[in-house]
Amino acid sequence: MAAMAGYAAKFENRGVKLLGISCDDVNSHKEWIKDIEAYKPGCRVTFPIAADPKKEVIKQLNMVDPDEKDQNGQNLPSRTLHLVGPDKKVKVSFLYPAPVGRNTDEVLRVVDSIQKASQHRVATPANWKAGDAVVISPSVSNEEAQKLFPGGFEVKDLPSGKDYLRFTKA
Repeated sequence: MAAMAGYAAKFENRGVKLLGISCDDVNSHKEWIKDIEAYKPGCRVTFPIAADPKKEVIKQLNMVDPDEKDQNGQNLPSRTLHLVGPDKKVKVSFLYPAPVGRNTDEVLRVVDSIQKASQHRVATPANWKAGDAVVISPSVSNEEAQKLFPGGFEVKDLPSGKDYLRFTKA
């Protein structure tokens, strides 16, 4: 939660709304939010956090660690993160075991990739970072690509002779 709070402005700049889910009750949230904000000076938890003390929601969203248990033998929540698109559909899910922290920079990279792909009919290759070249969707003809990407694109010479691997700076 601290990392997400620290990145809240970066998500907001991308039009992303954050929502936390915790298996603690609301009063507990109020107390540990103080700890988060003390741990990360200048960082404020500005997004809502839903309380799920009966663990009903996390079970429905597959956010339960199958291996890690609390002192009562109950499964701990995993560090799950779902990215939901404007169409209200889950686009990506990250599922980390309870003892593993998230990589918030990777979450931002995935948000950037999803937004780029949805806006420009492109795909991002492995290890893509914002500003890197993207791959033009195979469903886009070369003629259409010339109109969509007036800055041009590069067709990779492949052994198959097919011209489907085309890179551009969208």
